[in-house]
This record gives sequence, C-alpha cells and structure tokens, in this order.
Amino acid sequence: MIFPLLRRTLAVFLFPMFASLLLSGLACAQEDSVPAAPVGVEQNVSALDLYKQGGAFMHVLLICSIGTIAVSVYCFIQISKKKMAPPSLVDQVNAAMASRDVVAAYNACQANPASYARVMTGALLKVNFERDLANKASMTDAAAEALDEEEHRQMVWVNYLNIFATLAPMIGLLGTVWGMIEAFDKLATTSGDAKELAGGIKVAMVTTAGGLIVGIPSMFFYFFFRDKLQGVMTTVQKHVSFAIDILSGEIRLRGASEPPPENPAPREDVEAAPAGA
Repeated sequence: MIFPLLRRTLAVFLFPMFASLLLSGLACAQEDSVPAAPVGVEQNVSALDLYKQGGAFMHVLLICSIGTIAVSVYCFIQISKKKMAPPSLVDQVNAAMASRDVVAAYNACQANPASYARVMTGALLKVNFERDLANKASMTDAAAEALDEEEHRQMVWVNYLNIFATLAPMIGLLGTVWGMIEAFDKLATTSGDAKELAGGIKVAMVTTAGGLIVGIPSMFFYFFFRDKLQGVMTTVQKHVSFAIDILSGEIRLRGASEPPPENPAPREDVEAAPAGA
C-alpha cells in the first residue's frame, strides 16, 4: 500500500522537474546545429540556461528543493490517522480494556509502532487496580506526557519544511546581492554600458526567483502538514482517553464481560431460613 502511493507521489513531484531538465538538455544539445539568431532578435531561454546563469547559489537551492520533496513525501505517508492510530489496534486495545486484560493491551501496543501505541503504552504502565478508578489520574498524566513527546517527535520532520521555506529565499537574496556586486564591479573596472549592467542584474535576479520557487511550496506544505498533524494527534488523544475510561469503568462497551462483584449483596427475593431449620 505504501510503495504504490510513494511512486505516485514521487511521479507528481519529480516528473515536471525531470521533464524540464530533459527538454533543456535536448535544447542545449541542439545549440550547435541551430544557426545563431541575428542581433536584435530575442532568443528563448530554457530553465536549464537560467539555472546555469544563477551560479553556485542555484546548487544550494537545488538541494533545498530535493529536501522539500523528500520531507513532503515522508509527511504525506506518515502523518495520517490510519498510520498513527490504526483502527484495528484501537479496537483490540478497547476490547482488552473492557475485559480488564492490561497485559493483552500492553502486548498489542508493543507489537505496533504507531503513535497511538506509544501513547497508550505510557498510560498502561500506570495501571493500578488497588487505587480509585484503576489509578486513572496517573494514567491520564502519563498519556499526556507521552502525547506531547510523540507530537514533538513528528513535528521535527514538519519543521524541516519551515527551514527550507525560510532558507531558500534568503539564499536567493544573497545570490542576487552577490551578482549585483559583481555586475557593478565589472562596470567600474571596464568601459561597459547600461546594457551590460542590465544583463548582469538580470542574471543576479535569477537566484531570487529560484529561492521563491523553492520557498513558496515549502511554506505551503509546512502549514498543511502542521495542521494535519495537530488534527491527527487530537484523534489519538481521544482514542487514548476513551480506552482509559473503559478500564476505569466510566464507559462500558456493549457485550463486554463484567467481572463478578467481590462481595455480592444478598438477594431480597430469597427469604432467610428459620433459625431452627
């Protein structure tokens, strides 16, 4: 299930980039066979030509774009309700909690690497039937701590998108400033005209455009996956709280077997036997 989805996602992200590079490469290969355009006629500039004009800063932006694609694919696969809180595991744990079989619930969580399992494991370690409501207060506190830790663990990957969204435009701006310094320096040391200055500034602005092209999608995916992660963690919290309420007896599942009372009350419909019987 994961690998077909991964292939489709990679195709959506990488196919346009590879197609652009392929077309640009073919255009560069045909440059020798195509006669030069006369002076004054505008020539088409490919994406690969702009990439080459940007200089060394474009290589850094390319690394940022690859990192954005990789992290986005990972978050798309990992951050989901079915992945972080599998319905089959939730039902299995709820059934074990209804029968007060804490060992079965713990083993089920240990066998599953989902976020729900890690949060539920922290709560199960605090179970104590000798205390009120099976030590529900300690279970809730342990679950809250495990939930915060798990959210921070998943948020690390989402924060990488924020890093790329912040870093890419800054790198593009640095490349632009660097290119303009070189253009003005060339104009000052040679007898250049305004056309050469304009051409140098145009090349320098390529890095700014590249930084924005990388930074805008990174920022979009950062906010998208951040909000999605918060929604999934809220669902995990609800499932854990429901399981704790089942074990404490505040919620009873239909068809769940109830343990017999320790001190059964005498039945009122049965009369006491005579003393001399």
